Amino acid sequence: MVEAAGRRRARGGGGAARRAERTAVSVETARFIERNIPNFEVLTTEALEIIEYNAETVLEEIGVNFVNNPAALDLWRNAGADIDGERVRIPRGLARQLCSTAPQSYTQHARNPARNVEIGGKSLVLAPVYGPPFVRDVAGGRRYATMEDFRKFVKLGYMSKWLHHSGGTVCEPTDIPVNKRHLDMLQAHMTLSDKPFMGSVTEPSRAQDSVDMCEILFGKEFVQENTVMTSLININSPLTFDDVMMGSLEVYARNNQASVISPFIVGGAMAPVSVAGTLTQVLAEVLAGIAYSQLIRKGAPVIFGAFVTSIDMNSGAPTFGTPEASHVTYGAGQLARRLGLPFRSSGSFCGSKLPDAQAAYETANSLNMGLLSGVNFMLHACGWLEGGLVSSFEKFVMDADQLGALHKFAQGVNIDEEAQALDAMREVGPGGHYLGCAHTQAHFKTAFWRSETFDYKPFETWDEEGARDSEALAALRVEKLLNDYQQPALDPAINEALNAYVAEKKASMPDAFM
Repeated sequence: MVEAAGRRRARGGGGAARRAERTAVSVETARFIERNIPNFEVLTTEALEIIEYNAETVLEEIGVNFVNNPAALDLWRNAGADIDGERVRIPRGLARQLCSTAPQSYTQHARNPARNVEIGGKSLVLAPVYGPPFVRDVAGGRRYATMEDFRKFVKLGYMSKWLHHSGGTVCEPTDIPVNKRHLDMLQAHMTLSDKPFMGSVTEPSRAQDSVDMCEILFGKEFVQENTVMTSLININSPLTFDDVMMGSLEVYARNNQASVISPFIVGGAMAPVSVAGTLTQVLAEVLAGIAYSQLIRKGAPVIFGAFVTSIDMNSGAPTFGTPEASHVTYGAGQLARRLGLPFRSSGSFCGSKLPDAQAAYETANSLNMGLLSGVNFMLHACGWLEGGLVSSFEKFVMDADQLGALHKFAQGVNIDEEAQALDAMREVGPGGHYLGCAHTQAHFKTAFWRSETFDYKPFETWDEEGARDSEALAALRVEKLLNDYQQPALDPAINEALNAYVAEKKASMPDAFM
């Protein structure tokens, strides 16, 4: 069935799909960001060299655990590491040598080629929130997420101009059995959007399902020769690589699909309280994880990941948008660039329970940090609330709107003759105004970035319209985007094959909710 669908794709996708494409509403998606601004570098060369030396010391003297994975231990042993039980000690220089075969950048293909993204170099690809079990909106408040919520988020992501990527588990649909929900989530990304997406990592067989479904969507040969998924592999910090995540990494690496190798760091709990200590552990874990991906398959695409926050020493809760997290993120970006690897970090992070002022401050700090630290793949770019426990519909559209400001800022400052505007100054002269001059008339539509969610009206108009706050305006935006949504065209034969695969897989196993 999979290979037959691949042959159908190779013949051109079918006349029905082409006819549907001609009648579909065009949804505008901005091209991924290409920075024309410098990265902010917080660490000196000496500091970077100290952290790199110390990370190699950690790998050599302390080592990392590969849990319940004898095959991984054999690979490491054959590569020259010292194995003691499940502990892997990696000689100085070995991990870095293995990492050298990972590509500096790669293309992730979307089913709509116009939405392909480049990950690495000066690019920044924005993807939505990932993983929360709860959702929140103004109508229903905070509740467990459902598959219907998930589909709404995928539709909002598709309709959002500044999001380049559909993401993965935008919320955890708790009304679907644990062992089957990945099938519904993947199918939603594949059919309700034509942007790039992520695969499942909660069990190696689910990662294989992700590859199999992509072979239906793209064709088997295309998947083996191109990257069509970028998926998240978390390290159990400190210094532990479990068999579930590593098993998923193995599936993706063998099939030429990309993985974000990302320590999960809460400073003070899973890493030292100091910035230098945390960066040392982050680098040690990333080196080991990426090196392992290259033992599975040389040249497998990977991303240097860093999810970093600190702990509130009074409550034990994670904090976001803090100076310490910024220092770690800026430093990790420098370390990633020295390795010549794409970098993942940052997002719309906040600890607030509501999309309020706390959420706005912390999110703004986190998003700008990501832009300036050189992030190439930003997961959680919109929708994150309550420390990642909640996907918020209203915050999703507010954050997605603000991502437009990142696009504008990343363009840098144009200094060509037209931008210098001397003719405009000559035309207006002393005491005049620029509203009607030729330069303004030529550029006013594109000169300034403008929010599609916030209110810029005079007080009297705003008051007459109901004195709506940002959350209320965002709720209206959610409603408009969902009402305007039209499903992107998909070859009916491919859609049928996906339906059959999902139905067959679900029928092959009993429901499991643990």
